Amino acid sequence: MMLVACGRPDREAADPAILAEVNRIRAIDNHAHAVRIVLNGPPDREFDALPVDNLEPASDPLNLRPTTPLFRQATQALYGDPSRKAQIQRQKADAYPAWVLDQIGVDIMLANRVAMGPSIQPPRFRWVAYIDALMFPLDNSRLAAHNSDRKAFFALEDALRARYLAESGVKTLPPTLAEYLSRVVTPTLERHKQGGALAEKFEAAYLRSLQFDPVDRATAERIYSQSAGKTAPGEAEYKQLQDFLFRYIAAECGRLGMAVHLHTGEGAGSYFDMGGSNPMLLEPVLNDPSLRKTRFVMIHGGWPFSRQITALLEKPNAYLDFSFQDLALTPATLAATLREWLEWVPEKILFGTDASPYSDQIGWEETAWIAARSGREALAIALTGMTRDGEISRDRALELARMVLRENARKLYGL
Repeated sequence: MMLVACGRPDREAADPAILAEVNRIRAIDNHAHAVRIVLNGPPDREFDALPVDNLEPASDPLNLRPTTPLFRQATQALYGDPSRKAQIQRQKADAYPAWVLDQIGVDIMLANRVAMGPSIQPPRFRWVAYIDALMFPLDNSRLAAHNSDRKAFFALEDALRARYLAESGVKTLPPTLAEYLSRVVTPTLERHKQGGALAEKFEAAYLRSLQFDPVDRATAERIYSQSAGKTAPGEAEYKQLQDFLFRYIAAECGRLGMAVHLHTGEGAGSYFDMGGSNPMLLEPVLNDPSLRKTRFVMIHGGWPFSRQITALLEKPNAYLDFSFQDLALTPATLAATLREWLEWVPEKILFGTDASPYSDQIGWEETAWIAARSGREALAIALTGMTRDGEISRDRALELARMVLRENARKLYGL
């Protein structure tokens, strides 16, 4: 016998009224890689400390392929015609990035960048600086030898560390850990804070595991002093120094009132270590009493570990965003995850796009538009389901929408 559902609403569709309200909220984008507009001169490459556009080929998800209809829709919505993109960039000039935010309904975008610059400035863009380079102060040749991706990444980190040393007025790596911390690490963090940084970003999952064990200072000092300016230490010993430096940096961020952002879950490149990016590896860090003043934001919501990460939201210093998931997943798929998070600790969930120039054909503008649209639709689907099932009222649904899209980030960063 065939059963036909007549007139039954689509359980994976958003209530049009809820979606309309969600679309009206001016969002705060917790994670993106905004690119400066450069009309004359070399293109901006400071949108990421570790750009991933020159890695060995990998199998891209369907939604991130240039042939997907989503990118044609984004281009049409933003420019009307692809040929108008360059024209609008010239017309808007330094106002172009803020114009993009207006098109996608974003009030403030947290820009993950090596440095800010013309056209990417407050109040519309707020800085998230990079700090991994200072966690790897020694000879990184052994780590770079693992594969071609890490070889490229460590070359970039070595160059950024040299830049941070120069900005700190230090010509060569200090001979002791105490001097390295006092003359380079802390001054760099303080300089970032003074420059407007709301957070420090770790892309460590591209370089090593997220398991940061507690290490006493004497051990770290010994490893550092034995290897500074000399041959590379063994990987196990070097990891101990990195672990110490990570926790030191995290504690300093807490002292300075900056959050710590961590890439969790899936990453670009065919050599990416998925197991090492599991957010559950961060639990000892979140449980460290000395780090309870530091707010940790697990970027990308740890996908595909989305269910496990939910439990970490009970930690008072743990937050997450769903950037990238709203790019790579369909709204219906993401909605199921959002609903579980909303039913657990809704005040810890942040909207993000992971807008970035993925290729010559796909710019940060198009990815921002897709993620903003898909993320809002997924949120509306989740809230519709919760309302339909009697878990929350319509008013509470709209309150949750404002929290996720704006208010949670505003409170977290004091905006």
